[in-house]
Amino acid sequence: MNDNFINEYFGIGILNGKTPENLGVLWRSAQNLGASFIFTIGNRYAKQACDTHNAVNAIPYFHYETFEDFFKNLPKGARLVGVELDERATDLETFEHPRRCVYLLGAEDNGLSKAAIEKCHFLVKFKSHYSLNVSVAGSIVLYDRGLSKARS
Repeated sequence: MNDNFINEYFGIGILNGKTPENLGVLWRSAQNLGASFIFTIGNRYAKQACDTHNAVNAIPYFHYETFEDFFKNLPKGARLVGVELDERATDLETFEHPRRCVYLLGAEDNGLSKAAIEKCHFLVKFKSHYSLNVSVAGSIVLYDRGLSKARS
C-alpha cells in the first residue's frame, strides 16, 4: 500500500551544465540509484550517448530556463540540497538526507550561483581538495543517500 506519510522521493539535476556528456552519466546514475526525476536548468537536454539505459525516457525529466523558474516549481515540502564546496556545507559523511528532496549540482567551472546557494535548505560537500566532475559528485551523493543512514 502506498503511504504518502512515509514515502520518500528525490530528484537530481544540474544548473547550467557545462558538457552534455556529464548529463548522460549523471542520468544513468540517477536511474540506477533510485532517483524519482531528473532535471536541467539553463542548458537543454540532447540525447546522450553515455545514457545507455535511456534514463531520460525511464524517469521524468524536467527542464527550466532559469533558477528562479526551477525554484518556483520545487515540489511542495521538498528540501533543496545544494552540492557545493562551501564553508557552510555539511560533510556528506554526516549529512542526514531529507526524506523528500531535490539535489542541485552546479557546473564544474562555476559551481552553484549565489542565488542558488542562498535558496538551498542544505549544502553538502565532500572531503576533497578540489572540485569533482559534476556527474561523479552527483553519483556519490546518490550512493550516500542509499546507505542505511538516518533521514531528516
